[in-house]
Amino acid sequence: MTLRTTPALLVACCLLAISSRTGAAGTAAAEDWPARGRALADRLMGELKDELQQSLHEGGPVAAIEVCRTRAPAIAAQLSKESGAQVGRTALRVRNPTNAPDELERKVLLQFQDELATQPQPPGVAEAVFELRTPGGIEHRYMRAIVLQAPCTLCHGKAIAPDVAAAIQRLYPDDAATGFEPGDLRGAVTIRWPAGQ
Repeated sequence: MTLRTTPALLVACCLLAISSRTGAAGTAAAEDWPARGRALADRLMGELKDELQQSLHEGGPVAAIEVCRTRAPAIAAQLSKESGAQVGRTALRVRNPTNAPDELERKVLLQFQDELATQPQPPGVAEAVFELRTPGGIEHRYMRAIVLQAPCTLCHGKAIAPDVAAAIQRLYPDDAATGFEPGDLRGAVTIRWPAGQ
């Protein structure tokens, strides 16, 4: 897996770009936060993928929507509790409005989108790690692109079955997360360690 930082973006946001290989963080715990971010992203996406595959097999796409609605936040909450980080997902076009990106996440997502448009990559390759100076100290952040896979088009694609579309409309009346094709940027895992952690 390659590490991608976004120097121009980070300078514009008054951030200090770092990497796990070249970072100059003061403690061993601070130095390994990019690796911890990768591990948390692996767990979030791995556990969610397993549950989605099972729900698709047992109940089809409508059941998968319910897994995304209930289990994705529950898995993220459990990982947040275990790690002390804030673990979640975000996107430029969200289904759940609580997943809307903050300003920095939006800029990183736009860069991921540009990178995928010019240089398609396997899922999980595009990532960003950075430090944000805050009044309370240094906040560490990690983001990993989520690239849409073919099975995801059942609920996020251009041609969605009527029963799936009805379930999406019922659960997410302001949904903006359809019309994607495999290989498109669907969003990102976002992990944030508040200052002092």
